[in-house]
Amino acid sequence: MKNSYLVILLFLAMVFGAILTYAGIEILAEDEVKQDDTAKEPIVTTDEEKKALLEATLGKNEFSKIQQAYTIIQENYLEDVDQQQLIEGAIQGMLNSLDDPHSVYMDLETVEQFNDSIESSFEGIGAEVNMEEGVVTIVAPIKGSPAEEAGLKPKDQILSVDGESLEGLDLYEAVAKIRGEKGSVVDLEIRRPGVSETMIVEVVRDDIPLETIYSSTKTVDGKKTGVIQITSFSQDTAADFNKALQELEADNIEGLIIDVRGNPGGLFTSVEEILENFIPEDQPYVLIEQKNGEKIRYFSGTKEKKDYPIAVLTNNGSASASEILAAAMKEAGYDVIGEQSYGKGTVQKTIPMNDGSNIKITIYKWLTPSGEWIDEKGVAPTVEAKQPDFFYTTPINVEEPLKYNMAEDQISNAQIMLQGIGYKTGRTDGYFSKETEEAVKAFQQENGLTVTGEIDKLTAEKLQQQVLEAARDEENDLQMKKALEILY
Repeated sequence: MKNSYLVILLFLAMVFGAILTYAGIEILAEDEVKQDDTAKEPIVTTDEEKKALLEATLGKNEFSKIQQAYTIIQENYLEDVDQQQLIEGAIQGMLNSLDDPHSVYMDLETVEQFNDSIESSFEGIGAEVNMEEGVVTIVAPIKGSPAEEAGLKPKDQILSVDGESLEGLDLYEAVAKIRGEKGSVVDLEIRRPGVSETMIVEVVRDDIPLETIYSSTKTVDGKKTGVIQITSFSQDTAADFNKALQELEADNIEGLIIDVRGNPGGLFTSVEEILENFIPEDQPYVLIEQKNGEKIRYFSGTKEKKDYPIAVLTNNGSASASEILAAAMKEAGYDVIGEQSYGKGTVQKTIPMNDGSNIKITIYKWLTPSGEWIDEKGVAPTVEAKQPDFFYTTPINVEEPLKYNMAEDQISNAQIMLQGIGYKTGRTDGYFSKETEEAVKAFQQENGLTVTGEIDKLTAEKLQQQVLEAARDEENDLQMKKALEILY
């Protein structure tokens, strides 16, 4: 009887989770869909009533099969089985069967980590990750984070952590291994698209504060332009954005650039509030497609557009809520400048279960105002602009020094880095020529390193450091320059 009761509780939790999911959709759409306050859920009190409700929902045969599997495992498996492990495994199995990397089960420890990443700050490497085809994949490193410092990029795949493979783990189990105490070092095995060999990237964990809004002004050709960078969409992002926008307008800006490059997304409500500033009331800023195919349009209360030009900056690390913003602005007639965005066209809702654990589940698609679904495609810019080649290089892994007459991908990578910071290698095809050797010697000489003409570990680390510094130099930000050039 005890085993039956545990199974009943497990699936009642799933049934009520489904009810809450539906209610969540209605609440999000309350402006368009009226609630029926007279609708009531059946009240169940006894075990028999619970079982009857469950069987009515699942069908008696299906419920019996699940109960039978639970009993077979408990009574026949070679070793003792933890009941909680079986229950959580059943939940995880159901979610895995959806074949949706964004629908996941979060136990109590994972819930705490998830809440940290939304609400305040946390310790770790500072990168938003996703599960793509069973592999932990970086959506974007957070601005100023250890992940960014180490040169991690969107679409990088994390294969192992400190030599321990992540294969077979769910997303949040993998994240638990990647995160850690401030000051601790983690070695990540990275596979990067377009690079033939994997690399080991050493990252020093740190506190990751979730400041999400950075504002500044730039004056070009006598025009004062406001720039607001949004690094993610968290609880306070919209309020901070609106405050920054008011301050810039009080400073008499003549144009605005909204920068969501490397922004992995976040809270749907946050991007909604920001779009209220710019999208006029006669056109939707997003469409939501529900499970039944019904589409709901969301409108702002804004009477008219701003009286100054606005552009949005994107790259392939701009995902989810960032893409909602970019698509809405693009279809409202504003320029989107940079590169194709990431391509995540679904929205998830986190639903609490009775014991404090959560199910994070996809509840609908979001579509652009014209009805396009950008999932796995992204939002195309109206004006394409790429960064200098050295922005796209990878960290150099040096086991044995790279030297004259060698040829491999890492040498090509180093040649692009050297050229990007002003050293003439003569070629970037991966052959370590005499001219490349002279460039390495010049770099070593100017940076106080032993002059050998070979790229050893110390030379590689110094080169990577200078490339990161060059990437932060506004003079090298060709995408921002293009946005300022065409804004007016």
